[in-house]
Amino acid sequence: MDGYAATDDAQLLSAAQRGDRRAFASLYRRHSPAVFGLALRVLGDRNAAEDIVQDVFLRALDQIDRIRDGDRLSGWLKRSAANASIDLIRKRRPEADPEVLEQIAGDITDPSDPLQLPRLLDGLPPQTRALLWLFVVEGWTHTELAERFGRSESWSKSIISRVLQQLRTRVSSEQTP
Repeated sequence: MDGYAATDDAQLLSAAQRGDRRAFASLYRRHSPAVFGLALRVLGDRNAAEDIVQDVFLRALDQIDRIRDGDRLSGWLKRSAANASIDLIRKRRPEADPEVLEQIAGDITDPSDPLQLPRLLDGLPPQTRALLWLFVVEGWTHTELAERFGRSESWSKSIISRVLQQLRTRVSSEQTP
């Protein structure tokens, strides 16, 4: 893949833990696109997503000896990216604005079209975007979202339910002649 002798994350992680910088660079090349993609979808900001990638991999380098399972490295990196993105959202704007959702839902004509998801996310307030992406795409539970955002599960459920209901209403009205 990138010319390094190790072929899987466990081997690369083990080599990186022994101080092999090429192994860590291989892990970075292998996983940075997924970390960037997650941060971009959650934040909607390329520059901030690039900063998140750097922060996540600096943290991984700093904590390399604590990471025990190379097979789960991808999940650890993505969880770190999601947490760093949420921290940034909380610093920038502490509250989501659910009233904007109806206007955004009007821009979506086919929610099953994967090309429309980025347009939906672009128009959402930062916390709402993060909640929707982490719940629908990354599979986080309402409990996990509530804990990470320092809120109740009902807060997460309410926002996600409102977004999804408005999308359903919009699609339903477009299908009626």
